[in-house]
Amino acid sequence: MGQGQQERVARSLAGAVSEEIGASLAPVDAELERRYPGDAGTRQPVHTVYVPGDVFAADTIRSWGDQALAALDEHAPDAASFAAVLGLSNELAEPVHARVRATLQREPIEDLRVDFEDGYGRRPDAEEDETAARAARLIAQAYENGTAAPYMGIRMKCMEAPVRDRGIRTLDIFLTGLMEAGGLPDGLVLTLPKVSYPEQVTAMVRLLEAFEKARGLEPGRIGFEIQIETSQSILATDGTATVARMIQAAEGRATGLHYGTFDYSACLGVSAAHQASDHPAADHAKAVMQVAAAGTGVRVSDGSTNVLPVGPTAKVHDAWRLHYDLTRRALARAYYQGWDMHPGHLPTRYAAVFAFYREGFEQAAARLSRYAHRTGGDVLDEPATAKALSGYLLRGLDCGALDIAEVARLSGLTRADIESFTAPRHADLTVSAT
Repeated sequence: MGQGQQERVARSLAGAVSEEIGASLAPVDAELERRYPGDAGTRQPVHTVYVPGDVFAADTIRSWGDQALAALDEHAPDAASFAAVLGLSNELAEPVHARVRATLQREPIEDLRVDFEDGYGRRPDAEEDETAARAARLIAQAYENGTAAPYMGIRMKCMEAPVRDRGIRTLDIFLTGLMEAGGLPDGLVLTLPKVSYPEQVTAMVRLLEAFEKARGLEPGRIGFEIQIETSQSILATDGTATVARMIQAAEGRATGLHYGTFDYSACLGVSAAHQASDHPAADHAKAVMQVAAAGTGVRVSDGSTNVLPVGPTAKVHDAWRLHYDLTRRALARAYYQGWDMHPGHLPTRYAAVFAFYREGFEQAAARLSRYAHRTGGDVLDEPATAKALSGYLLRGLDCGALDIAEVARLSGLTRADIESFTAPRHADLTVSAT
């Protein structure tokens, strides 16, 4: 064939064949679009802090930050000592330590849930009524004066019969209090615990619909997290994955699946000494949750550890190492959020998160740059990998582990450029039909 000549292209199928197949798959296309819209691309907090309703106060967030800083000052007063406890490299010691301290001073809690469930217990109705109203007032004031965490809300009691009415009443009082104080904040998050059947999720949807209608809110305004704490939430009696059905039962309102380490472990008969987020039973549950949530836009959160960093320095260091290792393990398994139950957990939460992103961001930025600029390299990356690389960098930026200037310097990309690679699922599949 002479230079400049075009290759002859021959076809056997009429265009009607493609049209017929397209028409037959149109319902599937619509189903994929509805059920798997992809991640929203908004910031995901690195943790959720639970504070009992009767303990929550106007200064809770600042108090947790101050207690965490005091723990650092007492048990690891400088970068070298903190790095020695956690096994951080010399290269990471200073930037991680500096970022941990800065975060504890600026924004010690990213997501706070005022707890009216296990952390609060059963109280007289009048007492819980007053506590719920107080929580609404304090959260509204925090958002108004700029002292709120990016995300705040409550964990109500579950939809099981003994506490159902109490949970509904508390949620009503809390949401009404927010509305009376000026409206629902953008960072509002609600948690529905101990969900075993999809019908309980449906009940929560109907409850929120009723509140939205009563207060003149846009339908679908209020979302909620589903807490996975029972064996029935993972595997139904018919052998299906209940958690996948729960996501659909939420009708687009589900924002997260949160693993409850201790309730779930106890439900399976795991002895107290072995109840931990790295137990095989926990790994199985979270793997099912992860697969069920993939592509739906619903995010998965790990649970917590009940080993608190308190007491003499040696004991604090042991608890820190455990929490750090569990957090790093979760991050490697793509569980980018977890629970923190004590101010002393904050230093190691942020240390683990910052180290995870800082130790890998140079390679990730370089790979994404080569992909974006088609310059090649020693790894052949595909669109799906570019999506993973961009997601990694964006999460590192959102949590404060990385600065956009250093990412831009290594990648030659702006944040908008990086965000362009995190398109919804169907964008990865777009090809030319000509």
